[in-house]
Amino acid sequence: MFHQKVRVAVNGYGIIGKRIADAVAVQDDMELVGVADVVTDWRIKVALEKGLPVFASTSEAAVQMRAAGIPLTGTFNELLNQVDVIADATPKKVAAANLEKYRAAGVKSVFQGGEKHSLTGHSFVAQANYATALGRDTTRVVSCNTTSIVRTLGALRQAGLLKKARGVLVRRATDPWESDHSGVMNTVVPETTIPSHQGPDAQTVIPDLDVVTIAVVAAHTTSHLHAWSVELTRAATKDEVLATFRAVPRIAFLQAGDGIVALNSTLELMADLGRPRGDMWEVGLWEDSLTVKGNEVFYNYQVYNQAIVVPETIDAIRALNGIEQDGMKSIARTDQAMGLVREFVGQREAATY
Repeated sequence: MFHQKVRVAVNGYGIIGKRIADAVAVQDDMELVGVADVVTDWRIKVALEKGLPVFASTSEAAVQMRAAGIPLTGTFNELLNQVDVIADATPKKVAAANLEKYRAAGVKSVFQGGEKHSLTGHSFVAQANYATALGRDTTRVVSCNTTSIVRTLGALRQAGLLKKARGVLVRRATDPWESDHSGVMNTVVPETTIPSHQGPDAQTVIPDLDVVTIAVVAAHTTSHLHAWSVELTRAATKDEVLATFRAVPRIAFLQAGDGIVALNSTLELMADLGRPRGDMWEVGLWEDSLTVKGNEVFYNYQVYNQAIVVPETIDAIRALNGIEQDGMKSIARTDQAMGLVREFVGQREAATY
């Protein structure tokens, strides 16, 4: 029995969790009941500054948080008793242990891409498989890179243009806030396994996708860059391919001719546009460099790893709770509330579908 608004909690108020919390707060069909964590540092203190109810994720953490002067609203079990669904954004392996807690409490759950597909038995990207998540108890929003792969290749597949895809992923070394103590410096590290995990992960959403990914880790923290070589089912034009990308949600276009020539350019653009935390929720695809030769298309895009999965998480919450049966309507609702666009500058359009 659900309330008029779906009652949501976020477990893990870190890089992704804090963004999910903000996104939930601007949805008119959701209520953010509280956030939970185990830390006592500036991150959770910011949540308090924003007026969010804070809970401890474990009883041990509750003792430490109270000792540090963190005013807790209640216990984690009390939080679970007040919500319909929990967005779990805790670190890898921690999240997997939480699933049984959620099940025991009768609470639906959305996990992030750091967990394995086998944890939930369902992986989610809204435009590709929203309907299959309707009414489920749990799902997993795939990783940032996998989300971008499903959005872009899914668009070509939906248009009947995709035969096979081969992509090179230049991955950021670590999240920006961890730059002082982790990540690589002054080198590029190729991953030793081909395909890298993102290709097979995309196949958990679109099983018949013919995709191979190769990944390297580079000495930067800003975001990821993808370079794709795609064989189409037939010859096409650049305009046709671009129209295919424009027909689907959450792909927006960058112009090198406007001076947006690198990952840092886009981050500066997001900040100048007043995006919360400088976030880019869309796949940022370079329009003017996209090249079509017969039945092959080549393109680059940027994946802002800290934010791209947040709108997907919002749609997953709706799907699990069944408050919107139509995936495209959910996507439109999410994107309007958050402010996603098709064009970042110039002829800016709201992301309506």
